[in-house]
Amino acid sequence: MAKLSAITITKNESANIGACLDSISFCDERIVVDCGSSDDTVKQAQERGARVIRQEWTDFGTQKNIALSHATGEWVFSIDADERVTPALAAQLRQAISENKYVGYEMPRQSNFCGRVMRHSGWYPDYVLRLFRRERGRFSDHLVHERMLVDGAVGRLTAPLIHDPMPRIEDALSKMDTYSTAGAQMIVVSGRRVWFITGIVRGMTAFLRTFIWRAGFLDGREGFLLAVLNAEGSYYRHMKAWLATRRRS
Repeated sequence: MAKLSAITITKNESANIGACLDSISFCDERIVVDCGSSDDTVKQAQERGARVIRQEWTDFGTQKNIALSHATGEWVFSIDADERVTPALAAQLRQAISENKYVGYEMPRQSNFCGRVMRHSGWYPDYVLRLFRRERGRFSDHLVHERMLVDGAVGRLTAPLIHDPMPRIEDALSKMDTYSTAGAQMIVVSGRRVWFITGIVRGMTAFLRTFIWRAGFLDGREGFLLAVLNAEGSYYRHMKAWLATRRRS
């Protein structure tokens, strides 16, 4: 069977990296690109046999492309530190590689929010492209929410990738602040005009999209919390961009 490389990027992922790497122990090599963790992320990765590359932080897309450049397998599986591969998904990944029908494969992602598995709210099935032939794929150069780009046809697997990005509300608020700042930078760099009212309208729309249009109300109280978080993320992203452009004028 063709060689499979797994890649991930980290910073202070002590609570996640061990279980993540354990779940991909079936891969032929595991590569971790770390951008200056102050906890024992690197130690845990090395103890599990992963190859660790230390790299100063740039952005999500560039960081993942650096990890990709160190992979030696014909196939590459990209995984985030807060994700886990189940035995069912591992079996499907191996089968996909052996069949070699497509240059890349998407899989559904099952995400948890504050302890609840989210079945709606736009969070499921949330197909993500993570398995691809090394010479046919790369990551887009985005500060945040980078995309996997492949040259060729893409197939789909059915077993989900487990994702636990925000076990506590504090984690959700921290990520919202970080991502809204990066998103604002992308808006400013793009030259897109934003006004004060833009943040208000976008925030309200994000709440309605999550809670009503994407049936977040079926996810109960956590669905409401997520809708509010998405609204805040959109609101602050556009307000930060508006303030940045106002300071420039």
